[in-house]
Amino acid sequence: MADSPRPNQFTLLAQRRFAPFFWTQCGGAANDNLFKFAFTVMVTYGARGALSPGLMVNLIAALYIVPFVLFSATSGQLADKLDKARLMRAVKRLEVGIMLVAAWGFVSGHTGWLLVCAFGMGLHSTVFGPAKYAYLPQHLSAAELTGGNGMTEMGTFVAILLGNLVGGVLMASPRGPELAAIGCVALALAGAAVARAIPSTPAVDAQLRINWNPFSETARNLRLVARDRHVLSALLAISWMWFYGVAFLTQFPAFAKDVVGGDPGVASLLLVLFSIGVGLGSLACEWLARGRVEIGLVPLGALGMSAFGIDLYFACHALPPPVALEGVGAFVRAHAHWRVMVDLFGLSFAAGVYSVPLYALLQHATPATHRARVIAANNIVNAIYMVVCAGYCAALLGAGVSVPRLLLSVALLNAVALGWLLWREPLYARRCMAWIRREAAA
Repeated sequence: MADSPRPNQFTLLAQRRFAPFFWTQCGGAANDNLFKFAFTVMVTYGARGALSPGLMVNLIAALYIVPFVLFSATSGQLADKLDKARLMRAVKRLEVGIMLVAAWGFVSGHTGWLLVCAFGMGLHSTVFGPAKYAYLPQHLSAAELTGGNGMTEMGTFVAILLGNLVGGVLMASPRGPELAAIGCVALALAGAAVARAIPSTPAVDAQLRINWNPFSETARNLRLVARDRHVLSALLAISWMWFYGVAFLTQFPAFAKDVVGGDPGVASLLLVLFSIGVGLGSLACEWLARGRVEIGLVPLGALGMSAFGIDLYFACHALPPPVALEGVGAFVRAHAHWRVMVDLFGLSFAAGVYSVPLYALLQHATPATHRARVIAANNIVNAIYMVVCAGYCAALLGAGVSVPRLLLSVALLNAVALGWLLWREPLYARRCMAWIRREAAA
């Protein structure tokens, strides 16, 4: 396909085929994280139950992941069999019901029902995911696919960030649980209203017989993926990105406190930098790819993820030992911290550049008849990689490895993962060199 002029994916926001879907997805991601963060703050600082706050926080995280493992296979089948717009609207109505129960849980302080809602929101995201990624190729051309994915990824990360920040702000109020309840229900209602405008997206396999056994269906979905070497490689590369991202995101509180000597506001600042970096990197993909599904960007993104990750270790090594916790203002004024912030922004920007072409390839290269089921398989493998990442981080930290060394190990493993990808799929390297030559000649 010939290069097009530098495209503008923002024009999609004025079109019905994309805008209602985009705002529905962003609203769901924001509500998901507002609820999760408000619940986490509630059990950490307020509610008392049979479990310790630490165990409760990990239980909340686990309840979000379990549905991806159990129900992704079924969700992929539903997205292939049904009209995706109708399915997404049904999911948003489910979200309203879950958030009404959550509102009662917040107001009454009943953590048991809130745990049920955590599982429910995990299920909500599980069912929505395959429909979301399979929707885009049915409404966007191949030339628009990178930009559409970039916009979706950017919007999702910004929504996650805003959801966490709003959840924290609301819970800091004396009437925090009540305000969180109102916020969750309001966002769910708004999402259900916007979803009504998503255009019809016909089923790609209306005669599909649903296999309700999640284990045999998961195995069948993985066999579907394994048929295409390129799709399997993209899926594994995407899952590795989640391993990498989770390793950094989960360490921000300890990194802020123990490494750079910052208070919780500094941890929030690092989260903001990371989220904005991923969002801008995702947006940059369409401009860099010139309207192509350009896998040549993947090695460049991976190199940035390793290079900035490695430099982050040396930037931390050059910092003086923290004496007292600093606020955001003092942290930003210290020039020694600028290198840390640049590295965090750089590695997250590179992660955005890395991930969007892989998602576009997964959508573009998979036949429409089972695209949603392949995406469901991707979600399952993503969840497995995240669980493995949690175990990896816990093992290293338990062995006394410092947070900077842990993050350094992940950046080095990323270089190994890139080497494996280029060995398995030499086309990535060839496309990368072609992209560099094309841009140098432009």
